[in-house]
Amino acid sequence: MKILKENAGPLTNFEVLDFLRSRGAAKDPTRVLAPVAPSEYKVYDYLEHSVASSQTRESIAEFVTKCKPYKLTKTEIATLINIRPTSAVEIDPLIEDLDSRLGESVEELVELIVQMFPPSPDQITTDE
Repeated sequence: MKILKENAGPLTNFEVLDFLRSRGAAKDPTRVLAPVAPSEYKVYDYLEHSVASSQTRESIAEFVTKCKPYKLTKTEIATLINIRPTSAVEIDPLIEDLDSRLGESVEELVELIVQMFPPSPDQITTDE
């Protein structure tokens, strides 16, 4: 792997999962296309059970576009994508000066997150 640009920005969990898939990481180590480190298997396994496994490039790009009016930083947007908060209480520690920056539009942002990103596979089984 070659680093093209240092500190280009934070990655979402989906991007890390997509990268690991492209390297050949899978649940079955015998199906590996390229040498994959044991730590990559652990990260892959963790991300497969997170909200990243149910996200798509299109949904992330659309979410980033729809977040423009909220004037969030790239890191805040990546954090929202990774964690997928479902209430104002969960979103409060993720955005600095939430009340002064977003005010009443916090609920709109939460609704946007819930609408754009489906729950993780683990959340679906827990809710049922």
